Amino acid sequence: MAEINKSKYDRQLRIWGEQGQSALERARVCLLNCGPTGSETLKNLVLGGVGSVMVVDGSKVEVADLGNNFLVDNNSIGQSRAKCVCTFLRELNDAVGAKFVEEPPEALLERDPSFFSQFTLIIATQLPENALLKLDRICRQQNGILIIARSYGLTGLVRISLKEHDVVESKPVHFASDLRLHKPWPELKRFVDGFNIHIEDPVIHKNIPYVVILVKLAEEWKHMHNGLLPVKREEQKQFTDNLINKMISLDEDNYKEARKASFEVWASSGISSHLRCIINDSSAEVSSNSSDFWVLVAALKEFVANEGEGEVPLEGSIPDMTSLTEYYVDLQKVYQAKAEADSIAVESRVRTILKNIGRDPDSIPNAAIKNFCKNAKKLRVCRYRSLEDEFKAPVSTELQKYLGDENYSGAVGFYILLRAVDHFATAYNRYPGVFDGLLRIELLTYISLLVHSEVVGRPRIEEMDEDVSRLKTIAVGLLNDMGCNGAKLSEDLISEMCRFGASEIHSVAAFVGGVASQEAIKLITKQFVPLTATFVFNGIDHKSQQLRL
Repeated sequence: MAEINKSKYDRQLRIWGEQGQSALERARVCLLNCGPTGSETLKNLVLGGVGSVMVVDGSKVEVADLGNNFLVDNNSIGQSRAKCVCTFLRELNDAVGAKFVEEPPEALLERDPSFFSQFTLIIATQLPENALLKLDRICRQQNGILIIARSYGLTGLVRISLKEHDVVESKPVHFASDLRLHKPWPELKRFVDGFNIHIEDPVIHKNIPYVVILVKLAEEWKHMHNGLLPVKREEQKQFTDNLINKMISLDEDNYKEARKASFEVWASSGISSHLRCIINDSSAEVSSNSSDFWVLVAALKEFVANEGEGEVPLEGSIPDMTSLTEYYVDLQKVYQAKAEADSIAVESRVRTILKNIGRDPDSIPNAAIKNFCKNAKKLRVCRYRSLEDEFKAPVSTELQKYLGDENYSGAVGFYILLRAVDHFATAYNRYPGVFDGLLRIELLTYISLLVHSEVVGRPRIEEMDEDVSRLKTIAVGLLNDMGCNGAKLSEDLISEMCRFGASEIHSVAAFVGGVASQEAIKLITKQFVPLTATFVFNGIDHKSQQLRL
């Protein structure tokens, strides 16, 4: 792997670091169908420096493509769309390899299912339901990652499908520092004992780190309350009032910081219920076939039960705080030393577990173990239903809730109708609102967005009405099959789906493609938590919602 171009990727390196960028540059991405949605998705990944891309598309560039796909031009008309898109993608980033297959994805799925095993991630755009079901089965058999993206008029969706996705660096926006004020370890206690918070020197008094103040006052409180920390609301208020009373002057920011962080003194000890579910997961009973992640979880479970005394390894970082530089640096060293000791303890357990299951004890790098320990409180495990389970199984209670919730009526309506239009196409060999091979739309207010597009005239009113009736019948049948007898969809939404005529409006495609590429980066880098539900974009109401089905 060549050295990362730090100046070229400077901004994104600040987000996901060199480890994330290296993962991107090793990734091999396959795109099925390079219309507007697919092209916009791939454009973002190519600009981000993904290793290589493969485009599978059997169509030729038509005049209609010029109005909604920026990766083709006038000279592309009549040529392979996959080839033209790859040519433009190479111009965006010459460090990314771009190849193509001039074949419809549906045909490739039938002819060579093993073709998809070579890729890190597959992005399927504008594929009908029957093809998606086949692709999902193939990807799951090969332990592949699949992202489904679709734009349809003024709506679209993005869905992820794979068996399991483990995230170490979930990077939550809001997460309290792990200072262990409720359970200081011996080295921290010794550091705190070196301070006198009752000192009269105003300069020193206003520069004692708030961690020291809170640990000192917590010890005083326990001494006066039979070794117990404040639990009741009245006790906690009294503790905070005592803290404020220790201030010599009103400009002591360290005491203000202590008051703000005082909740950490009585914070619940131990691990969160979410993390407990992970360490008690059946996958933590490891074997020679277990992934590195679950080996690390098994070691973490042992650590919590032994050296950790009910706690995960200390992260080791401390927030900025009012303090003399000398005090702050020394406190930082105390936390870093504890984090290092915890990491060493976990590493020892990892090596032992690997040996016991017949794997090389050094097969998991020390850097990976340290990173795991640092993020132990933030671990996430995402599991996804297969498309077959979602489409064929009886209706979920969640879907029934959405159907009865006015706030979700648009999103769930579009979700059902996006499935219904595929059933319509299977039955009538065309999508609703498409007549004589021509795409026709009545959304006159959006014509300006479709310059040079395939909009040709207005369909006869009776043809459109007939398609609306047919689509409604299919949608109602779908709902009945899912056990939602009597559920109703908006008549307006059904009419709009017909008037969309299977069009890909560029603004919608760009938005959906942006979401899909963002999720692809999360999955490839294993950073941040990816979508765990079906993302639906409602361009009519300007709303984006997730449906957990």
